[in-house]
Amino acid sequence: MTALRKTLKLPLAEARARVEAGLREEGFGILTEIDVAATLKARLGLERPPYLILGACNPHLAAKALEAEPDIGLLLPCNVVLRQEGEEVEILIQDPEATFALLPEGVRAKLGTLPQEARERLARALGRL
Repeated sequence: MTALRKTLKLPLAEARARVEAGLREEGFGILTEIDVAATLKARLGLERPPYLILGACNPHLAAKALEAEPDIGLLLPCNVVLRQEGEEVEILIQDPEATFALLPEGVRAKLGTLPQEARERLARALGRL
């Protein structure tokens, strides 16, 4: 899968705080949170290492994208995964350029440079960790 990635040797809670701070500096907020491990345990009794999916959104970029293409909401918000791997936390951020590259050419043309701008902001946020 195409994603922006980084691994930190930190507890999950500290890694999450750093991820959220980095995203905030780039104008993103967290709209949704899915605790995959807790959900699988509650629904299926399965034990898994901590695994969170955060839905990150930059409202300015989202507003521009929705104005260009109302159906773009199917691809929003941008998923950020924090996955515990032993003593490390792997962080994966959905790459907007790769995701939007799957759209028809006409839609991509309407979006212009928004996917690149979103990717640059997300990469800077990840680089701050």
